[in-house]
Amino acid sequence: MRLDGVGRRYGVRGPWVLRNIDLDLPRRSLVRVEGHNGSGKSTLLRIVAGIDAPSRGRVTGRPRSAYVPERFPAALPFTAVGYLTHLGRIHGLRGPAAARRATDWLERFGAGGHARTPLAELSKGTSQKVALTQALLAEPELLVLDEAWTGLDPAARDVLDRAVAERVAAGGTVVFVDHDPRRLAGAADARYRVRGDGLDRLPGGAGTDPGARPADAETGARPAEGDDAPPSGPRVIIEAEAPGAAGHLTPRDLAGLAELPGRPYVTRGPDGGTTVRLAVAAAHSDALLRALLAAHPPWHIRAVAPPPPSSSPAAPVPDENRYP
Repeated sequence: MRLDGVGRRYGVRGPWVLRNIDLDLPRRSLVRVEGHNGSGKSTLLRIVAGIDAPSRGRVTGRPRSAYVPERFPAALPFTAVGYLTHLGRIHGLRGPAAARRATDWLERFGAGGHARTPLAELSKGTSQKVALTQALLAEPELLVLDEAWTGLDPAARDVLDRAVAERVAAGGTVVFVDHDPRRLAGAADARYRVRGDGLDRLPGGAGTDPGARPADAETGARPAEGDDAPPSGPRVIIEAEAPGAAGHLTPRDLAGLAELPGRPYVTRGPDGGTTVRLAVAAAHSDALLRALLAAHPPWHIRAVAPPPPSSSPAAPVPDENRYP
């Protein structure tokens, strides 16, 4: 998805809130947007989600999208599950499937006991859980979250963190704003700040270098200059076992792991079968663990540790452990 020269103002002669915004939002990416109150963050997110239209410029390649604002309009004549089932049908789900997914997500967010409660009687926190459920029901390819953690209890915030990791791991794009600078710290592939009427890219982020070469389509290996190389700098080794797998992990399985948050360097584990070792920059290890644990079914984490001294960036990986 891309924004080209996008601008937005309210009224023919109103001041420009945003002007000349160029923004790429690739698949399988987590994008954080920052800025002062009133800077235009919400306006940008509404344009990204398709809720608002730009006054100038164009938006191309928008996939199936879902949007969660900070405030959910609860004054609707539905119960929570009735509203969610109705929206599920709009998204193409059959009634029973929509109701089942709605119930499952409400349970995950700790709001299952309010499924039959009228929306107007829900607390702000529970209303926000309903808003999140409606966005996640149809597994959107683009999820836009505007202060969506506001009003949630700590357990529900953790569930939303995991849901974000799931969407990204499944190939989706998540764009979010949150007042807490620690929210998903180290997991974002790109960070932007709305400043004045423009948009600045901030340093950092878990994404690859713009000049990095793409992964091999068949094996998932990411070529480096010379031999394959693990990430340099402080890093963590995660040893994980595939959920319920039998035999050996295929090259495509390994390719998928190489695209998880932090883009880990993947080698087969000592058993050569269903265990892998993932070397990832230390700053991205939490995001990678969240993605593994959020998988359906989740991966089993055997160990998390700094690499042994012999596994420095220059050390070769034994041939029998290298994939495929």
